[in-house]
Amino acid sequence: MIGSIAYQGEPGANSHIACLEAYPGWEALPCSTFEDAFALVTSGEAQLAMIPIDNSVAGRVADIHLLLPDTSLQIVGEHFLRIRFDLLGIPGATIDQAQEVHSHVHALAQCRRFIRAHGLKPVVAGDTAGSAREVRDWNDPSKVSLAPPLAAGMYGLDTLAKDVEDEHHNTTRFVVLSPPQSYPEAGSGPLVTSFVFRVRNIAASLYKALGGFATNGVNMTRLESYMVDGEFSATMFMVDVEGHPEDRALKQALAELTFFSTELRILGVFPAHPYRQTKISD
Repeated sequence: MIGSIAYQGEPGANSHIACLEAYPGWEALPCSTFEDAFALVTSGEAQLAMIPIDNSVAGRVADIHLLLPDTSLQIVGEHFLRIRFDLLGIPGATIDQAQEVHSHVHALAQCRRFIRAHGLKPVVAGDTAGSAREVRDWNDPSKVSLAPPLAAGMYGLDTLAKDVEDEHHNTTRFVVLSPPQSYPEAGSGPLVTSFVFRVRNIAASLYKALGGFATNGVNMTRLESYMVDGEFSATMFMVDVEGHPEDRALKQALAELTFFSTELRILGVFPAHPYRQTKISD
């Protein structure tokens, strides 16, 4: 099936690259915000959305933990993208002329050492590829962009330096969202179950809630907490575990979790990306 997939950002952004890698031949639809990307899928204008969720250097993508639990969409897949940033300037510009470097806040954070070494002033832009477009439009050799390599050709910029990210393990995990659909069958291959929960406000509730995963031998690959409703005492947790909710071990662990929780919602059950096994075997 060939369809369309929405992403947040401008053409040439890392989310655009993730769409091209995971769904070659599909139409990639740029959106100004994550909410706009969700809306395109909800309305049927796009079949899927590609959304970054966390990065191996910068951590959790801002706001995504608040948006995912509130959407009616379902996680149906994941994609891991090795992140590369190039320093881009207008044709004929040099690094010595550069004074300001523009990019998304995460890109700037992921290239701190390079920025500091060249005495550049970091300026936050809404998007990596958007910063490349702005540099093109400004036509000023003192302003440069940190953007994915794809952006150079798209916006007619010169590459002043390649692979300037601080860490070469820099990888972003994306989740693929769709309208609600049936889960893959249990036993159909390596699967991941993603969910959010809120524990009861009683002593040791988190310890007791998570104990079932340990006693049932369920591997938890992600556990993050965040506050909700503006209360320091109200905490939600976002979790990824290996397995299917109908697997005996995970079913028992979720039943135990439910007993100690006031809220539990499964965000999706989806095939584990091969990148997971590659990193384990490394």
